[in-house]
Amino acid sequence: MNVLRKIAGTLLTQFRSRGLISTIAMNKSHLVGVLRGLFYKLLYFRNIHSSLFSIQANSTIEIFNKRAKITFGRFVYIRKNASIRIDFEGQLILGDNVFINDNCNINCVNKISIGSGTKIAPNVCINDHDHNYKDKSGDHLLRGEVIIGSNVWVGSNVVILRDTFIGDNAVIAAGSVVKGTVPADTLFLNKRENKHISYKEPKAAKNTLFQVKESI
Repeated sequence: MNVLRKIAGTLLTQFRSRGLISTIAMNKSHLVGVLRGLFYKLLYFRNIHSSLFSIQANSTIEIFNKRAKITFGRFVYIRKNASIRIDFEGQLILGDNVFINDNCNINCVNKISIGSGTKIAPNVCINDHDHNYKDKSGDHLLRGEVIIGSNVWVGSNVVILRDTFIGDNAVIAAGSVVKGTVPADTLFLNKRENKHISYKEPKAAKNTLFQVKESI
């Protein structure tokens, strides 16, 4: 009942501020996303634990092991062209009201947890593992964890690597590569420097070279 009340309240607010036609148009994709969420829940009924969540067009969930689990909190919203892959005994946990924007990739073979209210911008990649390229004889994966706290903002084009722990309310600047611990209530960004290196030879050097050739 609480879910239905929240949906009704949201629709009423949108109707008052946007009008009927705009409200219908805006929520059409939401409805399709909820239906796709139900489809995936039925498809992977042994692996997915959830209430209501939305996954929009061209986004996919792939589960390759019967022991792998995904837990969706309430009102998780996944936009278009996102890819979620989970294998082995991977555990993916998305808290309430997590928002995942277009073209994001989440690859889980061990554990990835994203806290409630966290928002992820477009083109973000999250991996809890690396390829074990040094050891050809053993396991080809190096497994770790990614733990992202609550109310975190992850900017566009961020890459989050295994064994990363991001505290609550942190902000990850666009384009960052993150590995290690990010304390709560901090802004994380990679150091950026703009450099302009000329690849053309200076005129003086060219003239000197020409004079040397002439004297020879």
